[in-house]
Amino acid sequence: MADVLTHHCPNCGGPLTFNPSDQKFHCDYCLSIFTVEDIEKFEAKEAAPTADGQAETANAEETSTGDVDLFLCPSCGAQIATDHTTAATYCYFCHNPVVLSGRLTGEFLPNKVLPFKIDREKAVADFLAWTQKKRFIPKDFFNKDQIEKMTGVYFPYWVVDAETAGNLTGKGTSLRVWIVGEIEYTETKVYQVYRKGKAKIRHLTKNALKKNLQQKMVEGVQPFPIDQAVDFHTEYLSGFQAEKRDIEIKDLAEQIDHELSEYTEDLLRDTVSGYTTFTRSNQSVDVEKQDNHYMLLPVWLVTYQDASDKTYYYAMNGQTGKVSGILPISNKRLGLFSGGIFAAIMILAMIVGYLI
Repeated sequence: MADVLTHHCPNCGGPLTFNPSDQKFHCDYCLSIFTVEDIEKFEAKEAAPTADGQAETANAEETSTGDVDLFLCPSCGAQIATDHTTAATYCYFCHNPVVLSGRLTGEFLPNKVLPFKIDREKAVADFLAWTQKKRFIPKDFFNKDQIEKMTGVYFPYWVVDAETAGNLTGKGTSLRVWIVGEIEYTETKVYQVYRKGKAKIRHLTKNALKKNLQQKMVEGVQPFPIDQAVDFHTEYLSGFQAEKRDIEIKDLAEQIDHELSEYTEDLLRDTVSGYTTFTRSNQSVDVEKQDNHYMLLPVWLVTYQDASDKTYYYAMNGQTGKVSGILPISNKRLGLFSGGIFAAIMILAMIVGYLI
């Protein structure tokens, strides 16, 4: 059994969704607006204890068929199909936002969530403005049906804060050249250079989902303003899709250690200045403290498949608006443009020939 829930309006019982514009929760039926504290206070009051004193929880039977898990919508009873990492989605029949909260508990409970700041209206407007500047993409990449596929998704990340200590030794040389009469003099001074220091590295952000598409988006839409993340509540997922992690921190340990060492070494190396040359002889870095935080971070996403089933995507950082994308090219539109250039060149050649 897996917990499947929809956060309901305390006034009319309609489904609530998170609104990035005011960072509150809205009911589209009675137009009521609530804070996360309002919702949690209401749900705590409504949770009726059972005979054994335990609060009732809404759950639905989960079944698996290969790569797909099936759940029952708590609102209409229809089946919801998801993959194994989906943690929040919509019911395709009644369109109610559904949170698969059982996938975000225990060891999979996020420490923080960075709420969407850019709402759907602005995300769509920015998407259209971005695509319309691209001359050779297919028209159906930004038609109405395609725009409706734009989805706000919370993706899982590991965010690492660390304190390191490093040492750097090497040989520095200082070269001075001067001329007296017809004689050139060169003076070379050699110094033994030693650097030692501590570094605090914050918000090293690592993808926690194996899907290839996510890996591409990580680099494209970073950085995220991690300082604005808040304590995790499932209410923030309402109205959006969400994924749970399938990459553990231990699987990233070697990569993280390498990056922490590189950052520390770069900081130490930046303090070595005033020499003509510097040759490093030895270096070492120890990670003295490391805090790992499991977070959900916001991305607006559009995917597109061309006739050959190749997938392209457009992604936008749900907080900063930074965009990234791999765009399809319409050979037809490119051909028309190339043909126009060729025709213009031919006309110009004919005019030049006539003048000659």
